[in-house]
Amino acid sequence: MSRRDYMNTLVQEPPLDYSFRSIHIIPDLVSEDPRPGLRPLRHSKSGKSLTQSLWLNNNVLNDLEHFNEVVSQLLAYPQNLAWIDLSFNDLTSIDPVLTTFCNLSVIYLHGNSIHRLSEVNKLAVLPRLRSLTLHGNPMEEEKGYRVCLPGSVEMPHGPPS
Repeated sequence: MSRRDYMNTLVQEPPLDYSFRSIHIIPDLVSEDPRPGLRPLRHSKSGKSLTQSLWLNNNVLNDLEHFNEVVSQLLAYPQNLAWIDLSFNDLTSIDPVLTTFCNLSVIYLHGNSIHRLSEVNKLAVLPRLRSLTLHGNPMEEEKGYRVCLPGSVEMPHGPPS
């Protein structure tokens, strides 16, 4: 499959789903099997997944140490990662490693333990980011949570009504 054909089929690929696995550290993904979906996962000749979606929700992750290395082991084209679901983990900050994946368009971070609204500014460098969820984090109580911050990505609920 050519790179162009690969790019045209990405949207149709099911996610690499490691949700609800009680994963504590990112390197554990390499030894875990992803959850089976309705459609089978496709793999490259080297055995890596052809998806651009990675679901790590509902685990017990508190950091993303070694995330780059592990994603490179799991995905045939890690630079094309477009959707990451990190919801309902124990993350206390937004790890700058996410900004190294410039094709990210969807990031779910709701239901974590992120306290500072300023953490969101780290993601402002992602040119394709279109959907970001943050509700259910302690930052939700911070003044200005529901408004768009200058120089940052748009907050999930838009301006106050």
